[in-house]
Amino acid sequence: MAVVNPGNVSSPKIFFLLGFSDQPWLERPLFIIVLVAYIFTLLGNISIIAVSKADPSLDSPMYFFLANLSFLDLCFTTTTVPQLLLNLWGPEKSISYGGCVAQFYVFHLLGATECILLAVMSLDRYIAICKPLRYPAIMHRRLCKLLVTTAWLSGLANSLLQSSFTVQLPLCGNNKVDDFLCEVPVMIKMSCADTSFNEALLSIVGAVYSLVPLSLILVSYGFIVATVLRIRSSEGKKKAFNTCGSHVTVVSLFYGPVIIMYVQPSATNSQGKSKLLPLFYSLVTPMLNPVIYTLRNKNMKGAMRRLLISLYHWERQQT
Repeated sequence: MAVVNPGNVSSPKIFFLLGFSDQPWLERPLFIIVLVAYIFTLLGNISIIAVSKADPSLDSPMYFFLANLSFLDLCFTTTTVPQLLLNLWGPEKSISYGGCVAQFYVFHLLGATECILLAVMSLDRYIAICKPLRYPAIMHRRLCKLLVTTAWLSGLANSLLQSSFTVQLPLCGNNKVDDFLCEVPVMIKMSCADTSFNEALLSIVGAVYSLVPLSLILVSYGFIVATVLRIRSSEGKKKAFNTCGSHVTVVSLFYGPVIIMYVQPSATNSQGKSKLLPLFYSLVTPMLNPVIYTLRNKNMKGAMRRLLISLYHWERQQT
C-alpha cells in the first residue's frame, strides 16, 4: 500500500465537499438551523465549564467529568461545523488536502475520547451510588485526572491507527467527498484500491471503542438500578434516577449513530442516512448535552442561577 502525499497524483490538493449539494434548496435553511444549533452548543458547553470552575459546590468528580465532556463537545463541533457553515453559505465547497486530513485525524481523536469518557462517567456514578461511603477515597482528584488522560490517550491511539491507514489509500485523482466533512468511512469509499482491510479495521476498532464502553456502561447501570431499587426513600430513588437518567440519555444519543456508522458501515449505504448520522453525533448531541444535564440537575441549575446573579451585580457595579 503506497503512502500518499500532497504531491502524489493519487492525492488531490483540493477536495470538494458535496454535502447536501444534490438538494441546493436545502442549503440556506440548513445553514440557519446549523448556525443556531452551533451557537447554542457554544453557549451551553461554555456555561457548564464556567459554572463547574466557578462554583465551589460543584467541586466533585461528577462535575469535573462533566466539564471535560463539555470541553470535548466544544472541540468536536468546532472541528466540523465552521467548515459546514462555510460550504452551506457560499458556492465554494472546497477544503485543502491538509485541512481534510487534519479534520479526520482530529475528528476521530475526539470521537473515540468521548466514547471512553462516557464510560468513565458511568463508573463514577456506579461508585457514587453503589459504594457511597468509599466514594471520596476511591474517586480522588489524582484518579479523576488519570482517567481523563487515559480517555484522551485512547482517542489519540484510535486516530493514529485508523487515520494513518486511511491516508495511505490511493484516490486516483478522486477529489469529491460525498459528505459535509472528511471522515474515515467516507474517505475509504473514495479509494480506487482494495479497501477490505480498511473496512475490517474500521469495524473492529469501531466495535472496541463503542461496544466495549457501552457494555461497561450497561453493566454499571445494571448495578445502579439494583442498588436504587433497595433504597426505601422515594425521594432518594428519584434523586438517583434523575442523576443517572441524564447520563443514560446522553449515552443513547451518542452511541446509536456511532455504532451504525462504524460497526455496521453497510447500514449507511443510503446517501441521506450516511450524511445525517455524522451531523447528529457531531452537532445535535453536543448541543443537547448541556440541556439534558442542566434541566435534570438541581445543583447545576442552582449554580448557574448564582453565577448569573453574580454577573448581574458585577455589571451593575461597573456601570
